[in-house]
Amino acid sequence: MLSTRTDVVGEGFVGESTGSGVLSEGRDVLGVNSGEPSALSGGRAQWELPVWQLPLAQLCDSAAPTGAFSHSYGLETYVDAGVVSDGDTFLAWLRAMINASLTTSDAYAMKLLYEAAASGSVDPAVVRDVDNTLYAQILPRQSREASVTMGGRMVAIARMITPSDMVEQYSQDIEARRCHGHPAVTIALVGIDLGAPISAALGAHLQGVATSLTQNAVRLIPLGQNAGQRALAAAREDIAAAVARVPSLNPYEFGATAPGLEIAQMRHERMRARMYMS
Repeated sequence: MLSTRTDVVGEGFVGESTGSGVLSEGRDVLGVNSGEPSALSGGRAQWELPVWQLPLAQLCDSAAPTGAFSHSYGLETYVDAGVVSDGDTFLAWLRAMINASLTTSDAYAMKLLYEAAASGSVDPAVVRDVDNTLYAQILPRQSREASVTMGGRMVAIARMITPSDMVEQYSQDIEARRCHGHPAVTIALVGIDLGAPISAALGAHLQGVATSLTQNAVRLIPLGQNAGQRALAAAREDIAAAVARVPSLNPYEFGATAPGLEIAQMRHERMRARMYMS
């Protein structure tokens, strides 16, 4: 915890040092007392984290126990066929997933929920409609089942780490089989409840999915850890472009995807041997 006492950052610490280190001779490396512009100049607000930042980071972390590590979403089909075999070809596949699938499905669904939010909440009927539409548009069976499994786990995690009336109602609707469960819906509801900007919620979700897929690719292809990180860093531009593109999408584009991605996910069901569930 940072203290505002002058004996911590001020005369009793910075000003009294007589050594040759960076804090000697009264120099204030934080820029708090010197009056010099610094990265820390900006007042007290810069020391306060937005209330939504850490919960969203935790929820979208690839280490969250949602089961994402068990699903390749058709990547294994491409690897088996020799189409994806290294960092460059994996990056091409990852970009296709972001631009031709996740943007028009998960991201657009989150936009619909944010648009429907009134006074910080969304009508449960709208949540169910968006969830059921997402489910219906996932044609490959394995991927559809994966979304349900991971969606249920995501809701359970959200109820534990950042409970809200919307998340609780969504969980009840899933239990009653009025809808199915989808990670993007849960993340949108948490973002709305915590007052997160839609860009922050979208970016957190897309980055989380991209990270999980990259970790799976590292094991599957296999890639070196550094190659995986280079691909993930390169995909940041695609994630930013996806977030910027979402406002221009219309309802007719909801669920649009590249046929090759879906066909690969369908073919995965018939592979003789496989590491992943999708």
